[in-house]
Amino acid sequence: MSRLNVNIDHIATIRQARRTNEPNPASAAVLCEIAGADGITTHLRSDRRHIQDYDLNALRQVVVTHLNVEMAATDEMVEIACRIKPDVVTLVPERPQEITTEGGLDVIAMKSEVGNAIKRLTAAGIFVSLFVDPDTRQIRAAARMGAFQAEICTASYARLTENPGDLTVRHTSEIARELARIESAAKLAVKSGIRVAVGHGLTYRNVPPIARIREVEEFNIGHNIIARASLVGLERAVREMIDIIRMGRSGN
Repeated sequence: MSRLNVNIDHIATIRQARRTNEPNPASAAVLCEIAGADGITTHLRSDRRHIQDYDLNALRQVVVTHLNVEMAATDEMVEIACRIKPDVVTLVPERPQEITTEGGLDVIAMKSEVGNAIKRLTAAGIFVSLFVDPDTRQIRAAARMGAFQAEICTASYARLTENPGDLTVRHTSEIARELARIESAAKLAVKSGIRVAVGHGLTYRNVPPIARIREVEEFNIGHNIIARASLVGLERAVREMIDIIRMGRSGN
């Protein structure tokens, strides 16, 4: 089984470039669901660079599949989540100057903040996922803290696969090692009793090997789909990604 959640943040990025009211992320979410997406993912950042608070209200009203909201483990964000009540909150690290999320959450170093957020969100009936690197220590910590799911950060793998023409023997071996790390982390997560998602930098080109990891249930993919959608339309872009994941899952 595999699910595709489409991250629609960059629909809001286009809107915020002109501080206008279009394109509308809620409308994009509906189109993604019509195309077959299993869920919608979005990131409410503290600087509100793309998604705004009112977007979450609108998304909660229109999303009929599965709403996953990424956010930092802060009191402000937890309070918003408890009010909006998405299906899942994914706790992520956040740094003001970063272009995008740069890596996984250090669950061990942030034990107090993450533990408090998990407790409050779970009490509100919200499942909690932790965005972590493919590191066995972080996976074990996520399980100990009662997370519902670990979303394994695929950023390092994505960076290694950015230039498909540069497949030297050394480069290929690095990709293989990173895939092995992701697979080992996924297996450990399942063994520890938590579900597995993946995300960050996944594209139409690099997702098939990840899709072959049987423990992975959920794919959170945004930028590459939205980039493709700017050329061929959102519904087609979503359907193409679903087809590629399914083909990778079947081993083709």
